[in-house]
Amino acid sequence: MESTVTRTGFGVLPDGRAVELFTLSNRHGLVVRITNFGTIITHLEVPDRKGRKGDIVLGFDNLEQYVKGHPFFGCTVGRVANRIAEGRFSLRGKTLQLAVNNGPNHLHGGVKGFDKVVWAARPLAGPGVEFSYLSPDGDENYPGNLDVSVCMALNDANELRIDYKAVTDRPTVVNLTNHSYFNLAEADDVLDHELCIAASAYTPSDANLIPTGEIAPVTGTPLDFTQPKRIGSRFAELPGDPKGYDHNYVLDSGGGRLVLAARVFEPTTGRVMETLTTLPGLQLYTANFLDGSITGKYGNIYRRHSGLCLETQFFPDAVHHPHFPSIELNPGETYKQTTVYRFGTV
Repeated sequence: MESTVTRTGFGVLPDGRAVELFTLSNRHGLVVRITNFGTIITHLEVPDRKGRKGDIVLGFDNLEQYVKGHPFFGCTVGRVANRIAEGRFSLRGKTLQLAVNNGPNHLHGGVKGFDKVVWAARPLAGPGVEFSYLSPDGDENYPGNLDVSVCMALNDANELRIDYKAVTDRPTVVNLTNHSYFNLAEADDVLDHELCIAASAYTPSDANLIPTGEIAPVTGTPLDFTQPKRIGSRFAELPGDPKGYDHNYVLDSGGGRLVLAARVFEPTTGRVMETLTTLPGLQLYTANFLDGSITGKYGNIYRRHSGLCLETQFFPDAVHHPHFPSIELNPGETYKQTTVYRFGTV
């Protein structure tokens, strides 16, 4: 079996623009499909311990369903992933008002973020695809022309590597991530997945999921994944409704170099997924707001906790907390970060 990249049509948008689908495969049978609409990972086929391949990401079979709207399945989100309180912040003495699209907050880039645009795409040997997009000055009211590239590559070490770069011609803010929902068992929920996160602290949030500014230890809380445990084992101790995780972890590495941030093991299939990042934060989200109203691939109904997201990131609402790592990007600087999803079996 050879490593390959192929491109096919994936449909046409209401405005007549054609959208493509890129299929990457490696020598060990891993297959990744990515569309240039939002750089969405639509399929990720990974063998289990018996060699049976299964699709371990949530999503849709066709472009039309993605266009209708969805909870950020598999896409690149930006300019700023996660939440900005009240959609308002100051940059270089100027107050900027962004769209409020998540209760009182700005979420994942606004009404038309990077998940809803068509990216230019260039296949690469390896195999991989380089996606690029020029976000114009004033896009979703963010300042500056932002030239972004997202390179997704699959290697024979069973790693899906995502390299992000961005440059700007005016001071702006940037925080990009991939928002794939994983389910290593292809089951109804992920509660029996075993998770370990290399983080001894997290950023507590208020009722609107905005950080308070505190950096608190996970010790003695249901957020402690410093040792592997079932994701659902301490749901009853979590506050709020619906129950589940939607928390930013402060990685022990502090960011800056590519290190292991999290490891997920699914005992039924034996599948293992490791997440590596150069960033200082990781958002654990257990699909708390899926409610059974979405029917995805293969006729699957996506209910609460049908998947888990491990979103590598700078901290949420960093624009309001000077002691958080900065997400400001200035002319002459290059935003660069890497995320790797590594797959195997036990």
